[in-house]
Amino acid sequence: MSLFSRLTLPCGAMIPNRIAKAAMEENMADDDHAPSAGLLRLYQAWAEGEAGLIITGNVMVDARAMTGPGGVVLEDDCHLDRFRAWSHAARSRGAGVWMQINHPGRQMPAALGQETLAPSAIALDLGKQSSRFRMPREMTEHDIAQVERRFVATARLAERAGFTGVEIHAAHGYLLSQFLSPLSNRRHDRWGGSLENRARLLLDIVRGVRAAVAPGFAVAVKLNSADFQRGGFSPEDARAVVEMLAPLGVDLVELSGGSYEAPAMMGAGRDEHTLAREAYFLEFAREIAAVAQMPLMVTGGIRRREVAQKVIDSGIAMAGIGTALAIEPGLPRNWRLGRPDVPTLKPITWKNKPLAATAHMAAVKYQLTRLSRQRRTAPGVWPVWALIVSQADAGRRARRYRRWMERRAARAGHEGMTMPRKTDRHLDAGP
Repeated sequence: MSLFSRLTLPCGAMIPNRIAKAAMEENMADDDHAPSAGLLRLYQAWAEGEAGLIITGNVMVDARAMTGPGGVVLEDDCHLDRFRAWSHAARSRGAGVWMQINHPGRQMPAALGQETLAPSAIALDLGKQSSRFRMPREMTEHDIAQVERRFVATARLAERAGFTGVEIHAAHGYLLSQFLSPLSNRRHDRWGGSLENRARLLLDIVRGVRAAVAPGFAVAVKLNSADFQRGGFSPEDARAVVEMLAPLGVDLVELSGGSYEAPAMMGAGRDEHTLAREAYFLEFAREIAAVAQMPLMVTGGIRRREVAQKVIDSGIAMAGIGTALAIEPGLPRNWRLGRPDVPTLKPITWKNKPLAATAHMAAVKYQLTRLSRQRRTAPGVWPVWALIVSQADAGRRARRYRRWMERRAARAGHEGMTMPRKTDRHLDAGP
């Protein structure tokens, strides 16, 4: 099977090749937290690069719960025209385009000034950086039900906006991943304890989304192959959850791993010159493929054509690429033309793994920002400089976000809204 073979999903949708642009958090929303002109230019570049599947960075299902400042939010149809422009740009060369939908749970920066929710009141342990995140409040049954309805509502809106699918983010330590992990989920009700209970919210969301969208609209799940923390979500748990997802109409499961506490998804500290350390979740994926009834995708560290081909030869349906496509958006086209491109950032071998992961993310965002301005990327950027630039931008965007939330609150108060705001009234009506 070639990297450039077509893939037909269980829903009937066709992906033109086996290379996926994996989700990367851009933080490029406009003043309304809708897609900006720069974001559209970035996705046009990936479309022209000929990836078969383009998965967006985080789109938040709740404006009060953000993975970072400058994030895109889709909770109503107020700015749906801008989302249509986004999907149009990404689909312009025939790629499948999926919106990744997410809720951060306890992984929401304290600088955003919002209440933090999680399955249990357990704070992130990031050593000296722990103060960047608040102690979360344990979610009530009402909170959980509202989150479920929000995921379904955002998926519906994504379909209306012209996206060809959604990817439900249940990895990397975000809310649904927090429910899955016994380290962050210490509940004693029907949402905690056994794996079946811990997976309940994810499974209910998948059922709700599948029922709410058209049969040909793709529904995917991003899942950790492992948390890489002792006592956390294990490869055996991942296998079991994939089996639970099988009868629910899931079109693809993307396998990754790690969280903010154990950032395995960043590959921090790995030997950048060792082929075997690319596609570093492939071993887990092979084990899960034995029980999977839907196509699988592996993301994490792929930057060479021969490694991407190795993923496909292993029986995995798609190779997901993030960082390499941030450096060279035309990578799939270049590989198809026979060019041996191997896009690489400066390696980061800092002992502080959470800080190294943050610096890696900053270096990636540095490339995305340059692409959004139609400038050449700068893979040789020093990680420290990228981190300084990123932190300055995050501070500015956090202040803008807090002002935006204050205006929303003031507008709601001015209109005399004693009931929940419009979005919540709609959600409380059920999917």
